[in-house]
Amino acid sequence: MWTDKQRGLRVSQDELLCKNACGYYGNPAWKGFCSKCWRERSRPPGPQRQDIRPSSDGAPPTFSKFEEKKCIEKGRRINTVRRLFWGSSSPPKPQETSESHTKMLKAFESLEPGDFPGFLKILRSPSSQRLQSRCTAFLNTMEAYHDLPIQKQSDLVQDFYQSFAECFRSFPEAQVTQIMEHVEKLIMTRLHKWVFCHDSCDDEQKDLALQRRIRSLNWVTPQMLSVPFPDENTPVSGDPFLPAITAIIEMDAKRAPQDKLACVSKCSQHIFEALSTSNNEPANADDFLTSLVYVALKANPPRLHSNMQYMIRFGLPHSLMAGESGYYFTNLSCAVAFIEKLDGPALNLSPEEFEGYMQGQRAPAALTKRQQMMGDTQKLLEELQGRQEKLHQGVDALSMQLQKWVQVVNSQLDEATSGFDKVQKEITAQAEASQDGSQQMAEEQQPGFLPSDD
Repeated sequence: MWTDKQRGLRVSQDELLCKNACGYYGNPAWKGFCSKCWRERSRPPGPQRQDIRPSSDGAPPTFSKFEEKKCIEKGRRINTVRRLFWGSSSPPKPQETSESHTKMLKAFESLEPGDFPGFLKILRSPSSQRLQSRCTAFLNTMEAYHDLPIQKQSDLVQDFYQSFAECFRSFPEAQVTQIMEHVEKLIMTRLHKWVFCHDSCDDEQKDLALQRRIRSLNWVTPQMLSVPFPDENTPVSGDPFLPAITAIIEMDAKRAPQDKLACVSKCSQHIFEALSTSNNEPANADDFLTSLVYVALKANPPRLHSNMQYMIRFGLPHSLMAGESGYYFTNLSCAVAFIEKLDGPALNLSPEEFEGYMQGQRAPAALTKRQQMMGDTQKLLEELQGRQEKLHQGVDALSMQLQKWVQVVNSQLDEATSGFDKVQKEITAQAEASQDGSQQMAEEQQPGFLPSDD
């Protein structure tokens, strides 16, 4: 599949298709087959599979019978998540009639694409009581038997998808797909905590191994992968693939397989947008795959292996086997397989050069330039920091001088005020003394009183 030509990495369209020549996309996780062909090859021959858990009468009941048994149980406590989807419990209703069935089908026919709240509203309606009961019983059963092997749980979920879709076999295929996407989101949002990175598989160990592998390849540059890049000195904030890196990292925060797959599609679309602006020629499949490898190396998405296995095991088969989303997911699987087997010839390097890079004894020229730019930037930051410290010291010294000047001014003002009060008192005393002397002189100069003659 991989060739070490000048463009680095090439995969033909035929190599992406199923090895069984069914026309759907294959996947390295299914050894080159699509999910449908892989399940048919993996299932043991014989009669229809039955549930092997013992029942009370000793006979092995089928899974559907166990669903019905769980459905009619009374008094079961409804947890918070179930109340979010179904609301409060209601008493069992009689068997649906053809009229209610027709009403239910008409309600689903009028459902708008992507209207998940509308889907839940229809599912809670009286005409959809039977479908609601099937979903509730299936969820209760899966939660009760969450210790089953992960492949067994995957088969049960896929069988439920198939049986649920049979209720809408009279609908157009596109409309059935739309309804089943809502069903998948409903079911897997509830089951995510039970089946994601399950204890019965080694997904966690493979996640750590893949994360270490990607971390050890952090020296790989776009030029080594022949990724069209506008400038070797482009700063990290100006990386045209940054939106794609962000989108692939967001995948781990989603719960439903279709939401995780939407992150893969969003990442791929951002890559095509970046290629259209970075390359003078139209983007092609080879540039897309090498760019996807570069994005995966730079993003190092958390739990990448577990997220991909989760989509494979519990996603709708048509989403991974065909269409735009299937093409993007198949390329992501090829990119991960390429990273796991990456060696010197794939990067046009000799084994000695590749080993030197892996051990940190060598550094790419572009990486060296970036490191030099980082060093220059660090020196400039240190110089600015020194200037800032000197400025702070000058401000502190000026503040102390200002405080001392204020103290001196206040002291001088207090002395002046005290002297002014003293002078004012002296002036007042002199004025009073002068006034007393003037009155005394006036009394002395006044003529005495002379008595009159009789």
